[in-house]
Amino acid sequence: MKAWVILLLLALAGCRTVPTQDERRLHADTLAARHGYQAISIPAKPFTLMSYVPIENRFNETLSIYIEGDGFSWRTRSQPSDDPTPLDPLALRLALEHPGGNAAYLARPCQFVDAQQADCAEHYWTNKRFAPEVIEATNQAIDALKTRFKAQRLVLVGYSGGAAVAALVAAQRSDVTMLVTVAGNLDHRAWTTHHHLQPLSGSLNPADAIGSLRKIKQWHYVGGRDQVVPPELGQAFAARFASKDRVAISVEPDFDHRCCWAESWPKLWQRIMNNP
Repeated sequence: MKAWVILLLLALAGCRTVPTQDERRLHADTLAARHGYQAISIPAKPFTLMSYVPIENRFNETLSIYIEGDGFSWRTRSQPSDDPTPLDPLALRLALEHPGGNAAYLARPCQFVDAQQADCAEHYWTNKRFAPEVIEATNQAIDALKTRFKAQRLVLVGYSGGAAVAALVAAQRSDVTMLVTVAGNLDHRAWTTHHHLQPLSGSLNPADAIGSLRKIKQWHYVGGRDQVVPPELGQAFAARFASKDRVAISVEPDFDHRCCWAESWPKLWQRIMNNP
């Protein structure tokens, strides 16, 4: 059985212990190494963000950057975790399946870096997960990756909560040619209302950046069986754009929040490339 499946089963079974941060980091390192990727740390005040990049740099004018989801941010519905490093870094698995061109992976603040020792505040993976300083730090890290790959243009790909970060970053930049989201939380006010959760106070909301996003080509994948970010939330976000805007939404009927994005990613990516 694949290692990530074991990790998920341990967590979902309510075991007394969840895989440690070191075990989760080792899992990501192993996945990356199998595809010729390595971990690098990127200073991005006030954080240090973890990235996985190809061991051999391949320079290209366009760089696709995959941004991770919220990770293991909550141990239960009411109890935050003490470290948001994901049990299964799905955005990393998407990046490793990128079918052509340059791709890099970018974790969220406090993931893979020992949140306790890094003095990361808990609110950066709870209510302030999309705070202005999070978006600024992500911008800094993206600048560093762009320089590393000598890229001129960017494609941002965000999974789950990483979709919100990708959208908020894209709204602030002039070098993003396309925004792609997978099971993306693109309107956290609608999302918290839907799930009867406390509002994400202190977080920016992509739905407030519609005007700035109109200039960017967008492709939003949603799962027909997704109960975390139900398809109607993604459809409502896409419906806020005019028909002349280049915004596509694709509902995959048999997919949920995790299945079966990585396994199908080359085919799903090709669909985007076939619709310029």
